[in-house]
Amino acid sequence: MGDNKEPTPENSTLFQAFEWNVPADGGHYKRLTAAIPKYKEIGLTALWLPPGCKAASPEGNGYDIYDLYDVGEFDQKGQRGTKWGTKEELLELSRVAKEHDIVLYWDAVLNHKAGADQIERCRVVEVDDNDRTKEVSDPYEIEAWLGFDFPGRGEKYSAMKYHWHHFSGTDWDQSTERKAIFKILGDNKGWSQSVANEQGNADYMMFADLDYTHPEVQEDVMKWGPWITKEVGLKGFRLDAVQHFSERFTNEWVDNLRNECGRDMFVVGEYWTGDTGEMSKWLDDMDHRFALYDSPLLYNFSTISKSEKADLRKVFDNSLVQKQPVNAVTVVMNHDTQPGQTVATPVEGFFKPLAYALILLRRDGYPCPFYGDLYGMKGENPEPASCGGKLADIVLARKLYSYGSQEDYLDQPNCIGFVRRATWDKPNGLACIMSNAEPGAIKMAVGIEHKGETWTDVLGWAQGEVVIDDDGYGEFQCPGVSLAIWVNKDAEGRDKFPVNFDSNIYGE
Repeated sequence: MGDNKEPTPENSTLFQAFEWNVPADGGHYKRLTAAIPKYKEIGLTALWLPPGCKAASPEGNGYDIYDLYDVGEFDQKGQRGTKWGTKEELLELSRVAKEHDIVLYWDAVLNHKAGADQIERCRVVEVDDNDRTKEVSDPYEIEAWLGFDFPGRGEKYSAMKYHWHHFSGTDWDQSTERKAIFKILGDNKGWSQSVANEQGNADYMMFADLDYTHPEVQEDVMKWGPWITKEVGLKGFRLDAVQHFSERFTNEWVDNLRNECGRDMFVVGEYWTGDTGEMSKWLDDMDHRFALYDSPLLYNFSTISKSEKADLRKVFDNSLVQKQPVNAVTVVMNHDTQPGQTVATPVEGFFKPLAYALILLRRDGYPCPFYGDLYGMKGENPEPASCGGKLADIVLARKLYSYGSQEDYLDQPNCIGFVRRATWDKPNGLACIMSNAEPGAIKMAVGIEHKGETWTDVLGWAQGEVVIDDDGYGEFQCPGVSLAIWVNKDAEGRDKFPVNFDSNIYGE
């Protein structure tokens, strides 16, 4: 049986391998390298690395980017390494990940620069903070931090130095020590027109805003993509703040990257909005060469988790994974939405296991669990590992059992379920049931090939056993405000549950 059938590929799972408040001890790459074998074991297949280019300060997470071509190699901005570690440690992480068949995606910050080396004078006009298309001053001259010489690196990898004419805007006048949004004036200068229309025009976000109409900027950043891909051994990118810089340039950048490094280079953009239509239009403009994070789904998770007895059947309404499943990277939390951040989007603790089951165990989307949920979050808003420490178990259930066709059971507002019917070479399947109210039960069909089997909950939260009847049905239950993932108790891999996942990554 099955000699002429294609084997079912193992499910892919992306892991965001950092949270905002990881200690600035330069040890992060080493911690991740040590954890790689365990990641492989539970089924993580790709790591979204932090933005590891040199930041404006040693504590900077990298979104305050100073030098694209310094990944912890040069003594600049206070130290040689980045917050995350040195270049050598990054390359060792890459080597070990490759040994374990885990691919790496780089967090690319291409919208702006920070931490300039010197002040330059330039002519500007102030614009309205809430509408960047409205000028609110006459033109005048300011002193702005716009000169980038990269003295620690010199001209290694790139001879490009950045000056005022390479930027379209900034937010600080050193001569008056005043903060405002300054549009830089000059030949062929202005905000990009191929950006979102937040605040009238979304081009300016922070720091020194790069001008992608300038040919020298285009050439330098275009060259960087293939350079870092080959230098570090990458298989993809997460592009920060894609609605804030030129769509035209982004398309060209991705084309160049794939021409130089292979058509299979994965690219996901951060386009944070609750409007799926706006995201779909952007994807159409990008010719579907992209994925986007499913922010509308995350907003649904947050809303449902904070509403008593909310209707679980509406959880996917207007989500990207519902409209464009191939282009959706699904998340429950990330470094921008975690507690204390500017776009904090709280998902109540009880709901996180349900949300993770909905992104990890269903057919559609590319799920991305969060470091802060697997290990806990530090900083001023600390939280322990989520899902009662069972997130690794849900990830492993995806790797082992979440295959084949999907059948939904969405008859009750507060208790929903679905089954995965397995494939010829991954024959076990699963039945998932969840409740945001009282304990629930649903009779679900897992297939007559399973008749007589005894199924139990891999999480251990639902007690008892379910024997599959002659018609392939089982009466599956879950505790109140919880979920259960039912699988044949004799299925291959059941001895791996509960997962012995050590969330004490800091050795405390």
